[in-house]
Amino acid sequence: MPGTSPGPDGLPRCAWCTGTAQYLRYHDTEWGFPVADDRHLFEKLCLESFQSGLSWRTILEKRENFRAAFAGFDFHQMAEFTAADITRLLADAGIVRHRGKIEAVINNAKRARALAAEAGSLARFIWGFAPAGPVSGQHAAQELARALKKRGWAFIGPTTSYAFMQSMGLVNDHEPGCVTRPAAARARADFTPPA
Repeated sequence: MPGTSPGPDGLPRCAWCTGTAQYLRYHDTEWGFPVADDRHLFEKLCLESFQSGLSWRTILEKRENFRAAFAGFDFHQMAEFTAADITRLLADAGIVRHRGKIEAVINNAKRARALAAEAGSLARFIWGFAPAGPVSGQHAAQELARALKKRGWAFIGPTTSYAFMQSMGLVNDHEPGCVTRPAAARARADFTPPA
């Protein structure tokens, strides 16, 4: 939903976030702010994969359950998950129980571990795709998805990659006029991507 809507304090925010207090808090404190922590980046890639075909609200409401079920999204630990863990996860009513998505994020943990070893960190690799100059966020997301798929990642396409880039501050898609847009822009200006 494009445009802005007033929040409970009367200030304009991206219209999508004004429906619940949880959305509002996520919008004001996380969405669009740059992140360099490997575990946090991997968590968001996983959650964006789980969100595919569902509402972000569903995922946000289950986020703590996901963290508990997936070892805090420590990809080194997740890379060691076995068939018994898949069975455990499929029985966990606190998360989205979709076998394909569960198997994909476990696969992606193995790929993240290899990628972090190759690039020095997951953050260093991901921030290499941050759009600069005339490159659009959509184009950068396509390139990121392509690079991850080439390395064996699953359940990640350009739409998922773009949502990830928006949420992790690689692009600032807060609406013009949104009260949070300048704060996200300042955070990005002050941010030094991993080199």
